[in-house]
Amino acid sequence: MHTDTEPIISVRNLTQRYGKGRVIYSDLSFDVPKGRILGLLGKNGTGKTTTINILMGYLRPQSGECRIFGEPITEMQPATRARIALLIEGHVQYSFMTISQIEKFYSAFYPKWNRDAYYGLMEKMHVSPGQKISTMSCGQRSQVALGLILAQNADLLVLDDFSLGLDPGYRRLFVEYMRDYVKAEGKTVFMTSHIIQDLERLIDDCIILDYGRILTQQPVAELMKGYPQGTTLEDVFIELTGKY
Repeated sequence: MHTDTEPIISVRNLTQRYGKGRVIYSDLSFDVPKGRILGLLGKNGTGKTTTINILMGYLRPQSGECRIFGEPITEMQPATRARIALLIEGHVQYSFMTISQIEKFYSAFYPKWNRDAYYGLMEKMHVSPGQKISTMSCGQRSQVALGLILAQNADLLVLDDFSLGLDPGYRRLFVEYMRDYVKAEGKTVFMTSHIIQDLERLIDDCIILDYGRILTQQPVAELMKGYPQGTTLEDVFIELTGKY
């Protein structure tokens, strides 16, 4: 039974390799407390999606333990899985539907559906309910996918490279909307990204991965204290990943 004092996600000593060769990471441990946004940041190929696949039970870790809502990921009950909203690529299926049709279709599968979260994001994009998804840009389609994830009203949001297909304007739009939504609704977020721009305003905690190692793991506010005023999280990311 999960309590409010326990972390929503708890990972202990996670180690993963490609076959018997390259180490993706070794002894990765972290917690995601309730109401926090943790960003797992790294270049492509550093193990971000691998971590998502392990947390979701799609890939068995070679060693270590992962729990979500207090349950081992290998033994999660259906009711626990229903509390998790997962975004893996940010693309929308059923592109023949309109904005309103796809919302109605998805809402039938989620008892806690929050249509206001979806339409609030669509309004910021200035798209009409009758617009077909097939006529939208790649960035707009990604926003529709993100809106459908938010509307599931899950307790935990797991977003793998949410910025895929989003130009800087759409990234900023979503970051602002996401931050307000998560804090207002008390949600918890675990997200990955290789595009660090704009994330400084969104994530509370960060883990920066390089190939086979963890470069830093701490709250963003604490990390930035060690750098001169005006330094961005992207600057820190470039400096750290460039040293190794």
